[in-house]
Amino acid sequence: MNLSGKTAIVTGGSRGIGRSIALKLAEKGANVVVNYTNNASKAQEVVDEVKKMGVEALALKADVSSEDDVKALVKEVSKHFDTIDILVNNAGITRDTLVIRMKDEDWDKVMDINLKGTYLCTKLIGKKMMKQRSGKIVNITSVVGIMGNAGQANYAASKAGVIGFTKSIAKEFAPRGINVNAVAPGFIQTDMTDKLPEEVKENYAASIPLGRLGSPEDVANIVAFLCSEEADYLTGQVINVDGGMVM
Repeated sequence: MNLSGKTAIVTGGSRGIGRSIALKLAEKGANVVVNYTNNASKAQEVVDEVKKMGVEALALKADVSSEDDVKALVKEVSKHFDTIDILVNNAGITRDTLVIRMKDEDWDKVMDINLKGTYLCTKLIGKKMMKQRSGKIVNITSVVGIMGNAGQANYAASKAGVIGFTKSIAKEFAPRGINVNAVAPGFIQTDMTDKLPEEVKENYAASIPLGRLGSPEDVANIVAFLCSEEADYLTGQVINVDGGMVM
């Protein structure tokens, strides 16, 4: 896989899965824009690592649920790079609780970042890709959007929405040479799962046929493939990276 000369935007790229995706795309030769919302220092750390690989990198702050912020992001990227070839819609949050206890703002915030953010970035960056008549868009959804999960009705609904959105946009963008796919991670070892008790993590692992939690790199490897020429005939697909948990 060779992404040399390509420019990629990774939303929520300062840590966890987003960080691994940014580094993997850089490893394959792409210039990388690391989008973040709050943690500028973590985003800069990723940029510094990317630059060590001999490619260009930027850290840009933007709230993906704000149209003005996303417009400003696209404008700033366009000052530095002639094209935007890859968009990875990775930014996402959780506000977990049982639905009868859920506050409206917890529902709205999750929808705004996870689903509206994906819509806005795809819409505004997709316009540029359509003019180029080329591009790769990868949306990070979740197996929870396929199977549901108690205490995550808002998150599951947002991620199920991303799946439907992916399939619809794939059909809209295909005539312009743009591939749109989704990756659905299962239980992935991140800062969030590191805080869980060992017993809980062992129970999670026991429910996975491959017998372990995934790593952010497991997700990043599939994203990099979907962004490459090797995946030119794939569009509208949802690939589970879950160790066989959902079949």
